[in-house]
Amino acid sequence: MSIWSAEIKELEKLYESLKGQLLDLEKELERLIRADDENMILLYSRRCLEVIITDLCECELKRPRKTEPLKGIIDKLHKEEKIPSHIVTSMHGLNELSTYGVHPKDFDPEQIKPVLNNLAIIIRWYLKYKQIVTIDKTEVDEEKIRLSKEPPEEVIIKERTEIQDKPAKAGERKLISMVTIVAILIIAAIITYPKIFKRDTIEKLRASGERISVAVIPFQNLTNDNAWNVWQDGIQEILTTSLSYSEEIKVSQTENVKSIIQSKGLTNYASMTPSFAKTISQKLDANVFIFGNIIQAGTKLRVNAQLIDTKTKEILKPYQIEGYSEEKDIFRIIDTLSVQLKNFLLISKLKKGVRTDFQQFASTSSPEAYRYFIYGNNAFFNVDYPAACNWFLKAINVDSNFVGAIVKLSYAYMNQGLIEEAKKWCLNACTKKNFTSDQQKIFIDLLYAGFFETPNEQLRSETQLLTIDDQLPIIYYRKGLTYNGLYQYDKAIPAFEKALDIYNKWDVKPAWIYNYSELGLAYHKTGQYKKEKILYKKAEKDFPDRPNLIYRQAILALSEGETKDANEYIEKYKSLCIDQSASEAAIATNVANIYWQAELLDKAEEYFREALSLETESPARMNNLGWFWIDTDRNIKEGLEINDKALELSPDDYYYLDCKGWGLYKQGRYADALELLGRAWSLKPVYYHELYLHLEAAKKAVAGQKN
Repeated sequence: MSIWSAEIKELEKLYESLKGQLLDLEKELERLIRADDENMILLYSRRCLEVIITDLCECELKRPRKTEPLKGIIDKLHKEEKIPSHIVTSMHGLNELSTYGVHPKDFDPEQIKPVLNNLAIIIRWYLKYKQIVTIDKTEVDEEKIRLSKEPPEEVIIKERTEIQDKPAKAGERKLISMVTIVAILIIAAIITYPKIFKRDTIEKLRASGERISVAVIPFQNLTNDNAWNVWQDGIQEILTTSLSYSEEIKVSQTENVKSIIQSKGLTNYASMTPSFAKTISQKLDANVFIFGNIIQAGTKLRVNAQLIDTKTKEILKPYQIEGYSEEKDIFRIIDTLSVQLKNFLLISKLKKGVRTDFQQFASTSSPEAYRYFIYGNNAFFNVDYPAACNWFLKAINVDSNFVGAIVKLSYAYMNQGLIEEAKKWCLNACTKKNFTSDQQKIFIDLLYAGFFETPNEQLRSETQLLTIDDQLPIIYYRKGLTYNGLYQYDKAIPAFEKALDIYNKWDVKPAWIYNYSELGLAYHKTGQYKKEKILYKKAEKDFPDRPNLIYRQAILALSEGETKDANEYIEKYKSLCIDQSASEAAIATNVANIYWQAELLDKAEEYFREALSLETESPARMNNLGWFWIDTDRNIKEGLEINDKALELSPDDYYYLDCKGWGLYKQGRYADALELLGRAWSLKPVYYHELYLHLEAAKKAVAGQKN
């Protein structure tokens, strides 16, 4: 062993670098560095290579490896220039020498050293290819502490700014009026949002001993060739050992399985039935069992397996792996089956606690990628978008076709204001449509419509999804949100109510506070204050002390003349904002909007002025007050003057240009207004309905003057 100890130490370093990031490679590499037998070192070196080649085949050649020999795939990768020539050389060298371990023959132990050296070269390149980055936990924790001390933006305080009807309200306008930007965030939840999947869920499951219990039944030899009898027990042994490496899976020992079989007097595995296998699984208290057989047809060998629910006898997942009817290919067949079984079981485990209406929209065959995805979701909904991006990128590095992670990455970038980066990943998701289900294709269309099209295309996709499955509350919610963004509140209400009806039928609370607050907004805009108040009482039970809810309750109380209650709500809202480290100017702006929506314009102006006095050089605060004056017709002239100051500081801000264009329109300067509004439209990052209405009004006015 000492003659290749230096090579093993190098591989140990690489193992530490990829630990927790490439689970399949990690498993084989761990076995390699712990092996003390020459043949096993060669065998696990080859398996490491197989993991890498299989992934490259899927990512670069866009197809599964199936039964194709390693050499053929390496040659194809080389021919299509998918990998560097020097890596091809190392792959061929490792592949050729490692066969002495797979099919034991005489070899010189010195030949192990070039195998290990080649493997180290390949893994170092592969880590760069996968963009694997080792994260220092201390650095991550310090970054989170730094982020938590930074004052949140208004969108964080309010969790999602209220959608306005025309005219839009100031202060919130930069986030409120941009309905589509905020609205398309919801698609992230449609595709991926877990009910409440805490970061330590897996750790708690481990601690409680709540693991998936599996029984592997000996496979049946149906080949009519007794030479394959040995593999009846052989496949069982290898699968049992392989699955046992996972901490989330509890596998019954093969001796226990065989003892039960023998106690029943069964001597021929071929006569076993699924019912008999179920009895074995029940005696072992296994949740599921694996029941399979071996079939031969000419030169082809097929291993079939079924993962079956012990309680219901339902087939959870069928498997069929083919290869050559030679013993040298059986290890590859078994390894492939083992990986597929383990991945399915682990992902099933990870999905526990995730709402059924979300599970189908986040699919990957890699538990490693799914785990990173969950971490990213946790960070995303904790408003730690840089960390979310990191986790989503890790998930995508493991599974480049993981559409759910790609979509969420797009939103995580957008929430940091990195719109172009967000659009890039949106387009990346579009290139993956061929790898997705029909429903996921429509979701990608919905995502694309949010960035590049109009609410009409969004409504079309939402209707298509509900045609496929009319029991998806998140889609009804999303449809209501689209109508709210179009100020069509009467159409939004039935959609929001349908979503809540389904949640009530399921006896679960809604996905988030917005199921209540958006319906409450629609009720408010249609004058249904009584329904709005009842709705908020229910929301208080499901989502207590949420700033978004308190914000809407304050507006309702003021609108009904309940000044005492309104003041209590406003003070509570301020306190919650302070707890979240909001600036005084941000709080004043949000309170101004509360009064504006309640049509108490003097109080609204008072708070807009206060916000500007606290941040005198802020173009956003200038625009807030200017927009308020213009849109309420209180002081259009001064509104334009203060808006000009904002534009001096941010000349290409399309919100500010829209504000000035609307002011000029109200002064009757239609041609000037049309020019500015047209410029604002060309600068908008996504569809902006209020700007569309302003632009259409200016076009109509100019056309009227010409006529």
